[in-house]
Amino acid sequence: MKHHYFNTVSVNREIKDRVFVAIFGREEHKSWILELYNAINHSSYEDPDAITITTIEHHVYMGMKNDVSFLLNSIMSLYEHQSSYNPNMPVRELMYSGRLYDKYIKTNDLNVYGSRLMELPVPKLLVFYNGTKDEPDETILNLSDSFLHAPEGIEPDISVRVRMLNVNYGHNRELLKACKPLEEYAWFVARIRSEMQKREDMEAAVDAAIDEMPEEYLIKPFLIANKAEVKGMCLTEYDEERVMRQFQRDAFEEGAASRQAEIDAINQTIADNKRTIADKEQIIADKEQAIADKEQAIADNKRTIADKEQTIADQEQAIADKEQIIADKEQIIAAYEAKYGKLTDGEA
Repeated sequence: MKHHYFNTVSVNREIKDRVFVAIFGREEHKSWILELYNAINHSSYEDPDAITITTIEHHVYMGMKNDVSFLLNSIMSLYEHQSSYNPNMPVRELMYSGRLYDKYIKTNDLNVYGSRLMELPVPKLLVFYNGTKDEPDETILNLSDSFLHAPEGIEPDISVRVRMLNVNYGHNRELLKACKPLEEYAWFVARIRSEMQKREDMEAAVDAAIDEMPEEYLIKPFLIANKAEVKGMCLTEYDEERVMRQFQRDAFEEGAASRQAEIDAINQTIADNKRTIADKEQIIADKEQAIADKEQAIADNKRTIADKEQTIADQEQAIADKEQIIADKEQIIAAYEAKYGKLTDGEA
């Protein structure tokens, strides 16, 4: 597949490049870009001119400037540098890729509405991390990690995978060994940080790091020739890192204060609820006691009624007994009169 990309993009000097971008994103450094590409992909391309740099120009897409992107052998590589961990890189890489594919389609006069399948370069998305927070040699970032929880059985229809490589000096040794400019860049950053621990002077730290850099380092002539610009880049990156750390610290403190306020509010609500529950439990206990008292009164009344009923029954039995005695007497008298004649009142 031989498609041409849009005209080579020159670096937009209105936007300060990072040192990484200056080393691996400029036309004059295509040989270093190729060396990095071969190290990443375990390939052995030899012609730097086969690379077409496609980095998005800031003035073309306002607010949408990636670090480094280029075409080589039907591969569209997007390289981003990060001095702090950013889990949202898959979203950014998706946006950059969309812009780059849009430009590619227009430049090659491809028809997205046609019936013929378009041939597009294969995207390879990488982040080169060299922040101070320790991270693994390689981390895979997925766009799907950002998706909201979907109902069971619903699968996302967009997938983006980004490799984040830790290029701090001492990490990914095989990669750094395979790409000398990358290894030298990692050494340079490490030396600056070491110098910054001695003195809070970025310009002096850059001077010291360049002076201490071995003469055979490929990037040293570039750093010397562009020392003022490199210092500006380093100051910008250092300020970004410091601002990010301050932002994270402030956010943590604000978050901690907010969380404490939320905890206090929750605890107050719990205390209020406990008091309400205690009051309701007391009301219930009082009502249960009143019910118990009424049930006791009813039981007492039942016993009183039962006692009265027993007294009445006893009285009725006594009356029945007396009536029986009278009946027995009357029976005896009747028998006597039947045999001897009617008794007189005195005899009876």
